[in-house]
Amino acid sequence: MTVDDPSLIILDKPLFIGAGVNRECYRHPENSDLCIKVVVGHGGKRESRVEQSAYRRLEKRGISWDMLSRFYGMASTNKGQGTVFELIRDRDGNISKPLSYYIGAPEQTALHGDGLSRAIPALKHYLLHEEIITTALKAQNMVYQKFGDTEGKLVIIDDIGNTDFIPICNYLSWAAQRKIRRKWERFELRLKTRYAHNPVLQQILSS
Repeated sequence: MTVDDPSLIILDKPLFIGAGVNRECYRHPENSDLCIKVVVGHGGKRESRVEQSAYRRLEKRGISWDMLSRFYGMASTNKGQGTVFELIRDRDGNISKPLSYYIGAPEQTALHGDGLSRAIPALKHYLLHEEIITTALKAQNMVYQKFGDTEGKLVIIDDIGNTDFIPICNYLSWAAQRKIRRKWERFELRLKTRYAHNPVLQQILSS
């Protein structure tokens, strides 16, 4: 397959959204509500396999996708095979920013404090209710989808899956619940430590 192939999706610099350690994310050039992730790091292929397997299980279970970016399959691009996901946007049409953007600066947290104070515990409840296992919970791997200055929700956009050697959490509800609670406790502890300079966030996490 060459770049002249009409079925090949061309991802270029103007479409670039952001990058993690192993993957880059681009806006889908033909659908503004989708994005495409492509592997750039050595661990990216395994990360994508774990993620795709997890999404297939979630599809079979018929979960709510309210706080999880939905997976739409594979696409051939000029940068190799890509995974296609829902692109989360704010009500005004702008691409939603990561939670790390809103809690990295105390003034941003204060401006959206009411919404964040509801969105953070709501995400915990969602993960437990739907029993969604993440490889890691990080502020940069979830976005705050704004509906207004005081309303919004958190949506996970990365790090879905279970990398345990014996993945009993995929099959036993009590094990999944325990794992999710442990990961959430570590997530909150990291936020409290990393953003100790942010009094508004500290208050939200302590309430």
